[in-house]
Amino acid sequence: MKKPDNAKPFIKWVGGKGQLIEQLTNLLPKDFRCWKDTTYIEPFVGGGAMLFYMLQHFPNIKHAVINDINTDLTTCYQTIRDNAEELILSLKDIEEYYLSIKEEEERKSFFMSVREQYNQKNLAPVDNTTKFIFLNRTCFNGLYRVNKSGLFNVPFGKYKNPKICDPQTIRKDSELLQRVEILNGDFEETFNYAKGNTLFYFDPPYRPLSDTSSFNDYTKESFNDDAQIRLKEYCDRINNAGYSFMLSNSDCKGKTESDNFFDILYKDYQIERVWASRSINANPNKRGKLTEILVHNYPCVEQYSFNNQSTLIAENQLEYGKKL
Repeated sequence: MKKPDNAKPFIKWVGGKGQLIEQLTNLLPKDFRCWKDTTYIEPFVGGGAMLFYMLQHFPNIKHAVINDINTDLTTCYQTIRDNAEELILSLKDIEEYYLSIKEEEERKSFFMSVREQYNQKNLAPVDNTTKFIFLNRTCFNGLYRVNKSGLFNVPFGKYKNPKICDPQTIRKDSELLQRVEILNGDFEETFNYAKGNTLFYFDPPYRPLSDTSSFNDYTKESFNDDAQIRLKEYCDRINNAGYSFMLSNSDCKGKTESDNFFDILYKDYQIERVWASRSINANPNKRGKLTEILVHNYPCVEQYSFNNQSTLIAENQLEYGKKL
């Protein structure tokens, strides 16, 4: 019997790839499992769903590198890798205290006090990570959003019994992270870590589908169209060096037929479209399924022509519409 997977993201993260793992796996290089001494690099690690899946399912990955510009997030990864047991004790303490508070207003007051302490940016790594995870588990919808000053500003969430401390997940994640190098900087800095058989997976802040749909401000620096273009140029650099890459992003064309931003930007590469659920809108009536794009520069296991993929999407849209 196959041993169950225990490692998984230790936080909730908007745009996390848990729901797309199977589709992403089907679009890996067709011989990826046969690569020797593989290096796997994620320049925008986020919640790490793809990272933990890849490390558990592909033992040929001998070296992994993750990066994120969000310093508090990379501190979480470093703390879980290097100080898992101390973190578990700290999370148990704050969880027990929080759950002992029965009145919602008192819980909200405690949440706000933790948020204020966290935003002072002067905490030791274990304490900072404890508050990061606490806020993630108790704020509205598990969002991570900051203002232009870099201060976390997501409001209180009204969860009755949130799981703040998950020792099994932290220990399993810590075990896998022992072979992961953790960086905190610009995504282009990851190029220096590529060698031999290297696969880059990019999951950058998504291009908003509308003026009101942007949830990509998880750092004070916004990821605008100029940044998307710079990322594409970085993909060119990777491609020219002989490395492989796969990239996820929103499907602007799926929302607005005339918006060809990514189709033009990545015209030299293969573009696939996959279905993903959208669940972050505060209005339940505006949640549902949208297509996302997957761009890659190599042959993969399941390839569809653009026309066949478009036909498949149209058929799925029709079937989905029947269910509404």
